[in-house]
Amino acid sequence: MEAANCSLRVKRPLLDPRFEGYKLSLEPLPCYQLELDAAVAEVKLRDDQYTLEHMHAFGMYNYLHCDAWYQDSVYYIDNLGRIMNLTVMLDTALGKPREVFRLPTDLTAYDNRLCASIHFTSPTWVTLSDGTGRLYVIATGDRGNSHEKWEIMFNEELGNPFIIIHSISLLKAEEHSVAMLLLRIEKEELDMKGSGFYVSLEWVTVSKKKEDSRNYEITKHHVLRGKSVPHYAAIEPNGNGLMIVSYKSFKVISVEQDLEERMDVDGSEKIKEPLYYWQQTDDDLTVTVRLPENCTKEDIKIQFLPDNINIMLKDIQILEGKLYSSIDHESSTWTIKENDSLEVSLIKKNESLTWPELVVGDKHGELIRDPAQCAAIAERLMHLTSDELNPNPDKEKPPCNAQELEECDIFFEESSSLCRFDGNTLKTTHVVNLGSNQYLFSVTVDPKEMPCFCLRHDVDALLWQPHCSKQDDMWEHIATFNALGYVQASKRDKKFFACSPNYSYAALCECLRRVFIYRQPTPMSTVLYNRKEGRQAMDRLLSTMIFMNIVFGITSK
Repeated sequence: MEAANCSLRVKRPLLDPRFEGYKLSLEPLPCYQLELDAAVAEVKLRDDQYTLEHMHAFGMYNYLHCDAWYQDSVYYIDNLGRIMNLTVMLDTALGKPREVFRLPTDLTAYDNRLCASIHFTSPTWVTLSDGTGRLYVIATGDRGNSHEKWEIMFNEELGNPFIIIHSISLLKAEEHSVAMLLLRIEKEELDMKGSGFYVSLEWVTVSKKKEDSRNYEITKHHVLRGKSVPHYAAIEPNGNGLMIVSYKSFKVISVEQDLEERMDVDGSEKIKEPLYYWQQTDDDLTVTVRLPENCTKEDIKIQFLPDNINIMLKDIQILEGKLYSSIDHESSTWTIKENDSLEVSLIKKNESLTWPELVVGDKHGELIRDPAQCAAIAERLMHLTSDELNPNPDKEKPPCNAQELEECDIFFEESSSLCRFDGNTLKTTHVVNLGSNQYLFSVTVDPKEMPCFCLRHDVDALLWQPHCSKQDDMWEHIATFNALGYVQASKRDKKFFACSPNYSYAALCECLRRVFIYRQPTPMSTVLYNRKEGRQAMDRLLSTMIFMNIVFGITSK
């Protein structure tokens, strides 16, 4: 089944075309500071973790974890391996941290480790990674009760270190399961072109039947591989699918299936060859297919159409589908070569058009590039590349005028996409090309639903709630933060970005000491000031932006 190309439907009533801007509020906000008896277990990146993906995944990690099921409860892990719980009581003070669980292993003994990560799966279940490659599934009891007891139900070493980015709890047919998404960045020795690393996103499910007295065990383990850390990744609440927002696409690989394909009868590795090879010139394309043994002319069936091609050998379909561009089907030919191969010649209708693929969506072939052709393409594109943004601004038609660009107009990840993968077939079912809709942040509004994600649309920031049950309208526009997409673009030192579950405000935290809070339009008791005119703003009350210099309340004695 081919993936459906979808789009996000904006709800016009949630947009405010008359929004004028943010005004500064001088209303004081409470700020709490708390001394700890042991420091937070911070893990700094090593020298060999130097890529941008390492920074995205591990370098900008938030060590404070909010329990979405109990919103006044936050957790952190200290350098003694203790999971500490804090209760946040507004307008009073922070409660004293209390230990709820202690990791069995001494984390400081491991050189190759990541930050410990935790995800609150349900009101009574938690998934935990200690950062060394060990996964824990823990039954906590009712965490709303201060006397809950955390008990390890699953504990297993899963190889290289990882962090947990999402998890869900499922109960189907008297079988309880916990499904998790684990993120690793691993070295790829054969990668000579890129950074030498790839991103591994693993979907792991542990299960136990109610009537079965055995412990929980892994019942599903699938791997998704890509070249960029996903902005967003979450399993659907029913466990039937997975959604990912990423700059570069992910390919799903079943662990068991992958091993079967790569190992032959003797147990040695083998390389899976393409079904065909193809190359092109300005005028034509040549497709080469290796013939099976004892293949005769009568076993070859080829159909040429202006926009389609069909090649069958011994009733086995080698290539079929819509061509990237039109061909002169009457002039196209095929012949059997002396080296037992089939050579198909296709004449291009549009001369000098370079085809990026032969058949749209087909991945079973390999393009052979002619060195002379590559050199000619590079020469034709030479005028578009330079070490400078605008090396010659005085010439007749400069490629770019940097003075006409504002910071908010520059997107570094313009080709991000939102993909949904089916949980059973592991195939992509829905794709949304986000284009210039820059990803901003994700937030859990309802813990029973998937996390929401916030995208920039023009100058605004729009919050989207995924609904896996609605196949025709899978993503709902639920809130708008007016002009937030524009104003956040100038905050080059931003580290964390979030909003409240009721959409009443958004918060942007910089790397050092400053936090910006953007409030939605609500009546306020404090006086607003117009900074531009230096007078009180007594007219229409708009959203407020509050600047705060705060010291985050987790320090050690």
